[in-house]
Amino acid sequence: MPDFTHPTLPLRSLSFHFVDMKLHSHSEVEVLAEEVTSCYTMLISKSGCGRLFTDNRSFLFSSYSSFLLSPNTVYQFENIDDSKLEYYLISFHIFHLKNSIPEHYSEQLFPNRQELRVYPLAQWIDLLSQLYTGITSCDNIEAHRQQTHFQKLIGFVLDLNLQFDRMTGSTQTVEQTIQYMQNHFQNTITVKQLVDMANVPAWQFTSIFKELTGKKPLDYLNELRINRSKDWLIHTDNTLRDIAERVGFTDEYYFSRRFRLMTGFSPRQYAISMRQNILVKDWDGHEVSIPAKPNRIFYCGESTGDMKTLGIQLVGSHMISKGEPFRWEQASALTPDIIIFDHSDERLYAQVSELAPTLTYNSRGTLEERLLMLGEWFGKKKEAQQWLLHYNSNTLLMWQQLQTLIRPNETASVFIYHRGERLFVMGNIGLSSILYHPDGFLPTRKVQDVLKSGRPYKEITEKTIQQYAGDRVFMMLPESPESRAAMEKLVRSPIWRNLPAVKNGFSYVLDERDWNQEDASTRDKLLSLLPVLLSQSS
Repeated sequence: MPDFTHPTLPLRSLSFHFVDMKLHSHSEVEVLAEEVTSCYTMLISKSGCGRLFTDNRSFLFSSYSSFLLSPNTVYQFENIDDSKLEYYLISFHIFHLKNSIPEHYSEQLFPNRQELRVYPLAQWIDLLSQLYTGITSCDNIEAHRQQTHFQKLIGFVLDLNLQFDRMTGSTQTVEQTIQYMQNHFQNTITVKQLVDMANVPAWQFTSIFKELTGKKPLDYLNELRINRSKDWLIHTDNTLRDIAERVGFTDEYYFSRRFRLMTGFSPRQYAISMRQNILVKDWDGHEVSIPAKPNRIFYCGESTGDMKTLGIQLVGSHMISKGEPFRWEQASALTPDIIIFDHSDERLYAQVSELAPTLTYNSRGTLEERLLMLGEWFGKKKEAQQWLLHYNSNTLLMWQQLQTLIRPNETASVFIYHRGERLFVMGNIGLSSILYHPDGFLPTRKVQDVLKSGRPYKEITEKTIQQYAGDRVFMMLPESPESRAAMEKLVRSPIWRNLPAVKNGFSYVLDERDWNQEDASTRDKLLSLLPVLLSQSS
C-alpha cells in the first residue's frame, strides 16, 4: 500500500492569539475592492454567493463557505448574482515558541488548501456566534473570554482539517477502486471486494466513495454499465441478453428495469430515439441528445455573433439578466428543438431543459473553444476550423502591419464602468482579447495577474487605476446612463488626466457595443477598426 505522508504542524510549540472579528456588509452596488491580509485571516461568507479570488486562485463561495488565508495574501470577492454580500473576517496571529522565545509564524497551516472543512455546519455557526456576540467591550475579563471562545473555534478548525489531511491516504485508495470499476465494470464486482481493495473500514469506504462520486458504490457501478450499454444499443443489432452480459448484467430483465429507471426509456426505445439524434457534450459537461438536423434553435444569452459567423440560423433569442428573467411563454411559443443556454445557473438550466434539449454555452470562453464546440454540435466543424485559421492569419497580418506604430514592450489596458458606478479592468475578454497578442500590446504587471488567474475582469477603484493603466488606455463608453455618468466624471478628473497615457495622447473612449463584445463577428470587425484607430493617434 502506498505510503502517504504529510508535513505535520509543530502544534506543541504554536500559540494562537485572537486579534479581532468583524462582520462586513456590502450592498449590490458597492465596490468589492482588492484587500491584503496583515495576519492570518479567516473569511466566512454569511450571505451572498460568488467567487473569492486569492492571488492566482479562485473559489466559489455561498453561505458559510469558509477560507483561511495566510499573512500578506491578496484577496477580492466578486458577487455572481449582484446580491447583498455579508462575511465575517477573523484575524489572528500565530507564535512559534523556539527555546521559549516567541517568533511570528507565517507558514500555511494546510498547504495547498485554503477552503476549510467546517462540518457539522450547525456547530461551526454556533462557534462563530459565540465569538462574535462576545465582542462587546475591551476590558480584560471580556478580552479573556474572547480568547477562550477563539481557542474553541481554532481547535474545531484544526481537528477537522488536520484529520482530513490524515484521511487523504484513504481517499486515494478509494479513488483507485473507482478507477478499477471504470476499467472492469463488465466483471462481477461486490462492495466487499472494493472495501478489501481500498483496505479501509466499510463505513469509511462508503462515506468517502459517496463524497467522491455522489453515489453509493453499486449505484455508481450500474450507471457505468448503463452508459456503456448505450453505445451497443445505438451502433449494433445485438440482442438485449448479449448487451446486458457484455456490460456486466447477468439478467437482461434486471438490465431493462435499471435502464428505464435511469433514462426513462426502455433499451429499444432509447436505441430508436438516438438513431435519429446525436449525443453531444455541452460546455458544462452535460451529455445531451439533440436532433442530428435541428430546425428550430433558440438562443438564450448575450450575443448571437458566434452563431451568425457559422451560419447557424436561430428562431429567436433573448438575454437573461437580473431585471429580465427567462421568457417562458416566448420560448415555448417558438417550439424550439434545441436551446443554447449561455448562463451559469444550474437550477434554471434544469428548468429550461424541460422545454427542449438544452446545451450550456459560455460566450466568455476562448474564441477557439466556442466555435469548435458549435461546429461539433451542428455539423459545421470544418467551417469553424476554416474561420479560425482565416481569423488567426488576418490577426497576425494586422499586427505585423502595425509594428511601426507600436513601441517595443508597449502596454495597454482596457477599463469599463458596469453595474452602476463600479469600475472594472478587463482581463481575457472583449477588446483585451485582441490587444494582448505576441505581436501586439503587453498587459501591465497588475493586469497580467488578472490574466494568470483566468479572470475575465477585475473590479478596481478609481484611486488604484494608475496601478493598472498601461502606455495606452482604452475606456469603454457604457450603455447604462448611470455607468456613463460615472465614466464621464472620471475622465474629467485629475486622476484620469494625470495618467501618462492620457498626457501622451494615447487614451481612447470607445463605444462598448462596437469595441468590447466577445463574439466572433465583433472580433473580426475589430481587425479593420483597430488599425484605423491606432493610425489616427500615432
